[in-house]
Amino acid sequence: MSQSLGVIDVVWNGVTLAVEPGAKFMLGGLQNKTVAYGRGAARSQEFVPSTLEITTLLARGQRASDLYTTAEGELQIHCDTGQTIVAYAAWMTERPDFSGGDGGKVPLKWAFGEYEEIS
Repeated sequence: MSQSLGVIDVVWNGVTLAVEPGAKFMLGGLQNKTVAYGRGAARSQEFVPSTLEITTLLARGQRASDLYTTAEGELQIHCDTGQTIVAYAAWMTERPDFSGGDGGKVPLKWAFGEYEEIS
C-alpha cells in the first residue's frame, strides 16, 4: 500500500514549529480563468499566490512576539511523503490570535510567490 500525506513539518527562519494536525498549503502559480463572451468562453491566465496555514502552540518560556513578524523570511514545508517546499521570501499574512484553555493554540498564515520543490 502506498503512503499518502499525513504529517507536515514547518521551519520558519530556521526555527522548527510544532504543527498540529490539519495544516494545509496551496502551491501557487498560473491558473486558467474562464472568460465568458456572448455565447462562448475563452480562457486567460492569472497568478495565484501560494499559502500555508498551520496551528501551533504557545509553550512555557516562549515569547508570543516570536510567532509573528512583518519581515520576509525562509519558509520550509516538509511532508512525511518526502516532498520539501522551500520559499525564500515568504511573509506572514495575519497577526495571530492566542487561545487559552485549549493547549494554547495559535493559528499562523503565510503567503509566498516563487518556491522550490525538493523531492
